[in-house]
Amino acid sequence: MKNWLRKTFSLTPLAVVEEPLAEPALKGGAEALLKRLEWTTIRRLDGVLQGDYKTLFRGAGLDFADLREYQAHDDVRHIDWNVTARTNTPHVRVFTEDREMAAWFVMDLSASVDFGSGARRKRDVCNELAVSLARVLTGHGNRVGALLYGGGDSTGVSKMLPTGSGRRHVLHLAHELLAHRAKIGSQETQLTHLLDAAAHVIKRRSTVFVISDFFSAPGWDKPLQQLARRHDVVAVRLTDPLELQLPDMGMITLRDAETGETQLIDCNPKFRRRFAEISAEKETQLREGLALAGVDTLEISTENDLADAIIRFCALRRRKSRRFAAPSSQKVA
Repeated sequence: MKNWLRKTFSLTPLAVVEEPLAEPALKGGAEALLKRLEWTTIRRLDGVLQGDYKTLFRGAGLDFADLREYQAHDDVRHIDWNVTARTNTPHVRVFTEDREMAAWFVMDLSASVDFGSGARRKRDVCNELAVSLARVLTGHGNRVGALLYGGGDSTGVSKMLPTGSGRRHVLHLAHELLAHRAKIGSQETQLTHLLDAAAHVIKRRSTVFVISDFFSAPGWDKPLQQLARRHDVVAVRLTDPLELQLPDMGMITLRDAETGETQLIDCNPKFRRRFAEISAEKETQLREGLALAGVDTLEISTENDLADAIIRFCALRRRKSRRFAAPSSQKVA
């Protein structure tokens, strides 16, 4: 039992078989989803991600602006070797960022994301986040694309939406997200395949939102780190309270959402304590993996208000960018 619990929880959260979550109705489809988000979330985000002239995320500008001394977080490809040789101190070139940016949503829509202990599933949070960000970004002339994982070919990648802009493109994205269905009981999630596909598809330097619950086979941290070397990567982690601690539910049947394996469990105090210990262990490993990858992380629970979570993240990111902002450079001889 101990090995089964460790194996199962390392792949996907557990779902109660006796009380499966009903598949939500589309309720008017993409148009209805976008209109609801425009009233509840998007209007609160407008102006948060970017102002009139400078985005919170990186653009792709190539216009030289200034020189400054090298700092630990800088890209070594921007080192000006001539100035470095003259001053005997490493200097990097600073570029003016374009107002237009390209953003990609690299989305894990595997069976584990369909889990939710309350009124909302992680899948609902995933869809709402992508549509909200896409509408805000395209509203300022930026372009967004998406790469969907879950139920596709042997790699698991099922759909690629090229970058586009405008409300019509956002509606197309919303429609694809609502229509997507993951294959249940087929195979465990392999985020490595999704991240490798993203590195192959996304050629131009972009902002990449990797949206997943990160219940995956190991090994995803290295391709995530490689993706972050070229792009501005934000890892969006979807969570649910039931994944960390089980309530006292007596005898229940649990099922691994992705492999389909089931097990009859007695939720006694000893089992719940062991479940919490393994959950905390996996939580620590996941946070360490994201930290080693060097990406910013946004955690959103099914209980969170979406707009509040994004606004708090943007405030932290803005403070970080100010802390690492380039100081006024002095003239270099």
